[in-house]
Amino acid sequence: NSVKYQKIDMRIVIFALLVSAAAAYQATPSARRTFLQKSALVAASPLVSPLLPLPASAEVVVPEQITTEFPFPEDWGLTFKYEEDASKVREHMLLATGLGKGAPKMEAYGKNMKKEMVDFVSYYRRFPAVAGKPSFSTLYTAINVLAGHYTSYGFKYPLPEKRRKRLYQEYAEVEKSLKRGR
Repeated sequence: NSVKYQKIDMRIVIFALLVSAAAAYQATPSARRTFLQKSALVAASPLVSPLLPLPASAEVVVPEQITTEFPFPEDWGLTFKYEEDASKVREHMLLATGLGKGAPKMEAYGKNMKKEMVDFVSYYRRFPAVAGKPSFSTLYTAINVLAGHYTSYGFKYPLPEKRRKRLYQEYAEVEKSLKRGR
């Protein structure tokens, strides 16, 4: 029993030494308080984060893929007005995401889409006022996903269901941000 109490006493002594050493190196009491508050926040975040939805995690209905004739846009290219261009690129991407295998003009649509996406990003990322907007960063993410698909699989192959769902979520976020002027 005495060995057991000695181990516990030794643990208490070591703990007290560590606490006193840490207190000796503190610049001010408020620094310690700030550290403890931040530590508590970091420790609690994994417990709270599953309860909070992510911005693009809202449930989105994924439409059936288009395999028949569809309205082919004639308005490709930029107007150099951010809100108009972002909205147009989003609409074109929505249609591109929904195209299924065997859709007519799918390859032509994909080529036009990729050029428009590259032009959009190349032009607007140069402007800090635009590049800092949530709508731009979310659209940029979606553009990278769609452009990456085109690069890896070509223009003739439709997007997989999981990727389509994620893109539709991002398109919904872009639309919300544009409506708010952000």
